[in-house]
Amino acid sequence: MFGDFFAKSSSTSVVRQAEPLGFDPSLWQVSAATGLPGMGAGPDAGGATLPQLVVVAEQVGRHIAPLPAIEHLVATRALGAGWDDVFDGSAIATLAVREPVSPGIWKLVPAGAVADVVIGPHEGATVAMRSTPPGSAPRNHACAPIADRTIVGGQRTELGSTAIWNRALVEWKVLTAAALTGLAERALEIGVQYTKTREQFGRPIGAFQSIQHGLADLPGMVAGSRLLAHKAAWALENPEGVPQVFDVFDNEVWDGEILATMALLFAGDVAAEVTERALHYHGGAGFAEEYDIQLYYRRARGWPLILGDPGRTALGLADQLFGVAGTLAEEEN
Repeated sequence: MFGDFFAKSSSTSVVRQAEPLGFDPSLWQVSAATGLPGMGAGPDAGGATLPQLVVVAEQVGRHIAPLPAIEHLVATRALGAGWDDVFDGSAIATLAVREPVSPGIWKLVPAGAVADVVIGPHEGATVAMRSTPPGSAPRNHACAPIADRTIVGGQRTELGSTAIWNRALVEWKVLTAAALTGLAERALEIGVQYTKTREQFGRPIGAFQSIQHGLADLPGMVAGSRLLAHKAAWALENPEGVPQVFDVFDNEVWDGEILATMALLFAGDVAAEVTERALHYHGGAGFAEEYDIQLYYRRARGWPLILGDPGRTALGLADQLFGVAGTLAEEEN
């Protein structure tokens, strides 16, 4: 259903018109009619499960839809009851994915330029701050509506301990991984289609083995990215059904939080690789604004950076999987 909806409502012309802010208010209003903003309410309140939201997020990424669906869905899952304007989409909610780095400021909040409510950590609690969004964003590769948001000066609601924010952040990783998977899949289709129509030496360039080899291994990478995102969502939604096994060397990882980080990192790498090859096979045309592949190429690099340097995220994951390097050295001594 959402594939059909975004195919009709979020064409690449809509994406271009929404730049540089990266938000289309009319598309958000139309999406509200589908029930999208309230899907984070959960099954008991008529919403969706996390695995179902992964399917929706993949379609958001496939069509690089200029609306804050990922952040809003995660935020609604954290807010709970009593936020009717958020659940019906008349107000936009988002999640600050970083700890405050300066007094009273959440830096580079995804959808922070357009969100009315921001959820984030502050002074040992998870809080929701309602205030007027700035409506503008700093320039960024993905044309995403990121912005710094203040933790003071608005209407503050304390939601509970920081465990609420930690859980929301994990779910944001999963849904972002799914969006990157959808982005990669569509970029691959664009690349393959171009190699079938672009001719050189009297033949479509896709007839040459070097290009065929460059494209042949990408579907498996996209499929792996999808499976990892779904596995993370399943593990988080069904913790009682997760096998009590953890052996990274035997590829037996079932912890939902670890899987979420793995999914985000892998999906980011896959999206970057797929869009790089697809753009490369476009030749110089790939860099031209009138070609769609550059829209995907830029977002494949911008979306993973919302959380920060992926290298630091990978180092943190390595510590979780293998132990902190300093600790291991001390044990060996």
